[in-house]
Amino acid sequence: MHAYRSHTCADLTAEHVGQTVRLSGWVHRVRDHGGILFIDLRDHYGVTQVLCDPDSPAFRALEKVRSEWCIRIDGTVKARDPDLVNPKLPTGEIEVFVRDLEVLGASEELPLMVFGDQEYPEETRLKYRFLDLRRDAMQRNMTLRSDVVMSMRKRMWDKGFREYQTPIITASSPEGARDFLVPSRLHPGKFYALPQAPQQFKQLMMVAGFDKYFQIAPCFRDEDPRADRSPTDFYQLDMEMSFVTQQDVFDTIQPVLAGVFEEFGGGRRVDAEWPQISYADAALWYGTDKPDLRNPIKMQVVSDHFRDSGFAIFAKLLEQDGTEIRAIPAPKGGSRKFCDRMNKFAQEQGLPGMGYIFWRDQGDGMEAAGPLAKNIGPERTEAIRQQLGLGVGDAAFFLGGKPKAFEGVAGRARAVIGEELGLTDKNRFAFAWIVDFPIYQRDDETGALDFDHNPFSMPQGGMTALNGDPLAVRGFQYDLACNGYELVSGAIRNHKPDIMFKAFELAGYGPEEVKKRFGGMVNAFTYGAPPHGGCAAGIDRIVMLLADTANIREVIMFPMNQRAEDLMMNAPSDPTNEQLRELRLRVLPPES
Repeated sequence: MHAYRSHTCADLTAEHVGQTVRLSGWVHRVRDHGGILFIDLRDHYGVTQVLCDPDSPAFRALEKVRSEWCIRIDGTVKARDPDLVNPKLPTGEIEVFVRDLEVLGASEELPLMVFGDQEYPEETRLKYRFLDLRRDAMQRNMTLRSDVVMSMRKRMWDKGFREYQTPIITASSPEGARDFLVPSRLHPGKFYALPQAPQQFKQLMMVAGFDKYFQIAPCFRDEDPRADRSPTDFYQLDMEMSFVTQQDVFDTIQPVLAGVFEEFGGGRRVDAEWPQISYADAALWYGTDKPDLRNPIKMQVVSDHFRDSGFAIFAKLLEQDGTEIRAIPAPKGGSRKFCDRMNKFAQEQGLPGMGYIFWRDQGDGMEAAGPLAKNIGPERTEAIRQQLGLGVGDAAFFLGGKPKAFEGVAGRARAVIGEELGLTDKNRFAFAWIVDFPIYQRDDETGALDFDHNPFSMPQGGMTALNGDPLAVRGFQYDLACNGYELVSGAIRNHKPDIMFKAFELAGYGPEEVKKRFGGMVNAFTYGAPPHGGCAAGIDRIVMLLADTANIREVIMFPMNQRAEDLMMNAPSDPTNEQLRELRLRVLPPES
């Protein structure tokens, strides 16, 4: 017999009754029923109930074991009594009578329990992550992650892609976040960087003639943490193709991701239609460039109904350039209690409040209620109702000013309204491509022009567009949103040096600066670069959605905490003096 097991803890069924078996695993829980010891023995695959009574030579040793001891048992498979069968377990028809026991690894008193659903502080869970990962939910999440990655790989190979690896140690390259720098021992005073993404290398592969590339790529960014973002590293399904248009990229990645969500989504519906929504429309309708389309609410501009109206706050706002009034329809939200609650929400978000109108049945007809209705009168109120398509029992909320100042709050308010009124369909995955991103923005204080989004995207219209109004230039850049999260980001690349130099010139970067920062790529583009484009899908975030959790650390094997610390491995740690001397570095004390 094998030294540790003849079967896993998920293998045994009624067919094995009478056989002598060997199992190894962890003591999930111990129960003493009148001198008979019952133990749920757990391994990665499942749970088997084992038992022992004083007639067994292993009884005295088994009395000493405790939760999470790692043990090996030999025993005889027995059928459970019919009324004791556990249909929830694959091994629920049998139990194993223990005749021999070996303790493979005893456990000290546990800082967190593996059995049960107790909640523990995140700091405790991360410090003892090896114990946290033994819990059933975490085992399922990590298995799900592995299966998703395998499925992605297979689907990409089936589409004619090959996987290539790009360097982990490279040059610093601005990708929108801070680099992690690595000091060079052989070149004192100089630094490598961990790649924020394989962006430049995958583009260089296209120049080198590799028509299709993909990689399950590690990326490193020194970012502030969020619930849906790791503060240090993450993985993405990275891909690039030559001789493609934006639509070609969509048509390639969409069936890959749709297939993954259908395979692992637990029966939740995956929308077949993935609409393409402009960045401007997404901001207008949803207040965000990663809208949750499970929520049917679509915001609208209602400025004309408040211009020169009796509501002085909005009327005066509209006299200023660049201002507008937007409405958030709230079907079924027509009660003063709900409206007051949403007004309080706006105040908690830092705004003075949020105007509202709600419509109620007065017996002889419909009446508009609320402070706004009284100020602007029935004719304007009715026009608003008709524009928004609302009726009795519905409400609308209003925000005004310069859109960039209130869009974020409006988007969050839309999400809360959809959630509280039960409008958001939780049983589906709703995707949308966000397109036509602006390339430039103007600083409100300095008036200087700078990049608003990816500077390496090909401008729509090429050089002709760059010779016009920079703020009107849109890029062949796109994101994929799903259920309120950004899952994919990509672009058709700017592969022509003259257009690239012009694009950077508008943002204040001269040719020498561009060559200094991106010399390798600019040089390559002078040797017959093909049109190319691609995208990257965030694996951690995809698995987070499939696992139905709102915290990305639940689907990463060994994540950092909110302060970018690894409490288990004590990272970051202080370097030794010898290491610093070898690298010719000196550490300055922190500023007080």
